[in-house]
Amino acid sequence: MNPLKLLRQRLPLPIVVLVGVLVGLFAGAIVSRAVNGELMRRAWDEAVAHPGEVVTASAATIPGARDSASWALTGAEPSVDNTNATAMTQQVRRAKRRGCTACHGTAPIALRVRVFYGLGMSLPDSGLSHDEVLERLRSLRGDDARWQDGRTFGLVYDGGPEVHAIAEDAAAMYLHENALNTLAIPSLGQIQREVVGTMAALLHGDDATGFMTSGGTESILMAVKTARERARAERGIERGEIVLADTAHAAFHKAAHYFGLDVVLVPCADDYRCDVDATADAITDRTVLVVGSAPQYPHGVIDPIEDLARIGAEASANVHVDACMGGFVLPFMERLGEDLPLWDFRVPGVTTISLDVHKLGYAPKGASIILHRDKASRRFQTYTFDAWRGGFYASPSMQGTRSGAPMAAAWAVMHRLGLEGYEQLTRTAIDTARKIQAGVRLIDGITIVGEPQAQILAIRVDDGWDARLDIFAVSEALGRRGWYLDRQNNPDSLH
Repeated sequence: MNPLKLLRQRLPLPIVVLVGVLVGLFAGAIVSRAVNGELMRRAWDEAVAHPGEVVTASAATIPGARDSASWALTGAEPSVDNTNATAMTQQVRRAKRRGCTACHGTAPIALRVRVFYGLGMSLPDSGLSHDEVLERLRSLRGDDARWQDGRTFGLVYDGGPEVHAIAEDAAAMYLHENALNTLAIPSLGQIQREVVGTMAALLHGDDATGFMTSGGTESILMAVKTARERARAERGIERGEIVLADTAHAAFHKAAHYFGLDVVLVPCADDYRCDVDATADAITDRTVLVVGSAPQYPHGVIDPIEDLARIGAEASANVHVDACMGGFVLPFMERLGEDLPLWDFRVPGVTTISLDVHKLGYAPKGASIILHRDKASRRFQTYTFDAWRGGFYASPSMQGTRSGAPMAAAWAVMHRLGLEGYEQLTRTAIDTARKIQAGVRLIDGITIVGEPQAQILAIRVDDGWDARLDIFAVSEALGRRGWYLDRQNNPDSLH
């Protein structure tokens, strides 16, 4: 039977469209595997020679290159010489292969690069009108990914028009409010307590508490900071170690860099979950934190949290569960009858959990939560300073001033949806992800990475097809058709 006919019988039309686009790409993608370095070098040379201008080096001028390729670079500094330009070119090529989200492809072997320095921006002599300002902002959005049309697999999580409306009204109401001092604006303190308390209860944290943050990265930073401070206070460790799988979020590496800790990476097992035995072997007397993900971002599988928590507890280390992608999905999957491993505060030894309201909680960006098992853990997160002439200073996060708008919008969306609303959205997300997986597996040459357990999935080249198909060339072709998918490596995949 024709695969597309089979898809039409089994899958909704939007999924059929996506799968059909993937099928149509392979003829060109199979033969398109390399980026022409000479083309990039010439484009950089032109950009250096004409700073501030848009320049193009056509593939037609390069012997053997494809006519469809071109490069546009904007605003290169004139001080960059050809040697540096070549080095920058090589860096861009490596970044492109790793999935650099700042590099937007325009053809299978082409790369469009925008260099935003030396542009000489300045304020207008006279202020623009209200309409002029908005028109300029609208014009800036011309090349933005169309998440409103369902053309992205991440970045923005759309709960629908009713969710948009309540979020926008709540954000406007609190647009100018500052959560730096909740004694002055107690409503924001109450909003934070209710958001945190609601999710603590859903994650079975009877005594759990915490704070809202600006996003998953900040929540992770605060979990790492908490682990460092606890280890210093209780175990006398000045430079600790974080043990985590190579699939854990990059924010843990960022946190280690910020807070003077060392990262001990362990491999994932064949199923892409954190390797328990390797984790146990990596523990030392300097271990301050063991990390697990529920699910991990690259492939959507849940790490063996119970085993990792036992290992961490035996080492007197904190155990953090990164549920930024799953914190507003897994509890509702369980309520819908899905069989999932334990990962939350029901697991002894778990000390902190991060979860994002602005992902599958469907709130606007700027809203995440860091949960602590108890107040004893939370006290290691907060920073206080009382020797300042400006008075007593206390902050629970990296920020001082905190906008009230994302907090209010998160509270509003959560209350607008309720348990039933989240269950419905979760059912839709999980069913859609599974239908995409089924459709992808019907296509020769590509498959799904691992066995995803929630809404996340990654698409890779199937075994035996590596010599004929470049999954990043597929991404380029999808991009030209208006689809935006993130790129990953080890294995190369689309997310």
